[in-house]
Amino acid sequence: MRIRIIDAFTDRPFSGNPAAVCLLDDADAWPDEAWMQQVAAEMHLSDTAFAHPLSDGGEADWALRWFTPEVETNLCGHATLATAYAMYRDRRAPGTVRFASRSGVLVAHSADDGTITLDFPAAPATEVGAPDGLAEALGATPRATYATGALGDLIALLDDEAAVRSVTPDLGAIARIARRDGIRGTIVTAAGADPGGGYDFVSRFFAPADGIPEDPVTGSAHTALAPFWSERLGRDDLTALQASARGGLVRTSIHGDRVHLTGHAVIVVDGTLTASR
Repeated sequence: MRIRIIDAFTDRPFSGNPAAVCLLDDADAWPDEAWMQQVAAEMHLSDTAFAHPLSDGGEADWALRWFTPEVETNLCGHATLATAYAMYRDRRAPGTVRFASRSGVLVAHSADDGTITLDFPAAPATEVGAPDGLAEALGATPRATYATGALGDLIALLDDEAAVRSVTPDLGAIARIARRDGIRGTIVTAAGADPGGGYDFVSRFFAPADGIPEDPVTGSAHTALAPFWSERLGRDDLTALQASARGGLVRTSIHGDRVHLTGHAVIVVDGTLTASR
């Protein structure tokens, strides 16, 4: 079985967020779920994506699932972008693919320049009280905290970009808070420090309870961050920097209750998975 590692939300190798992608040949059939989880654990990336074609001619063309090293997840942006990019490279032409997923039908558009635009549901943020122990776990006191509904992430708004970059969280404490309060990931964010710096806001994402200590670039988190910052900055079209060690840029655009996330991708490994499924 062919497996590729694709760096998403970047135009150069060894940056952005790497995802493993397996495009399966069998229509309407998944491998054993335990096997897919084992593959994801073996790859030990933030997410491994599996997709198979659908033959019923319905509202989606492919079925798509995502696994972290420890759990199956409900939504993953960078692995969806990576999957769409693998399809773009295979057909050597731009196009649109519709994925059936745990989060409904997700649409990916590839352009002539190889960029991929994801059409995802927006996740409105609602201000909530900070969970007990969050400031101590982050080593920083948020100005405010926000829930993101079904997305399950917690947004912690910090004072400035420098505060976001300097966060050194206690990952064990973050994981305990996440398990206690049903949080998928903790996002720290602030406005960009330099209006001419090429990005409008910054973020980092921690999900140690799901086996992701710090995610390099989290597409799904931007379904909440995009409307959050668009409302505050007064613009529908923004550029986001996820300020992880690898880093990556996400172009965001608000369209009603949908968010468009655009980025590049680069294939860095193209090989064969020999383990039986």
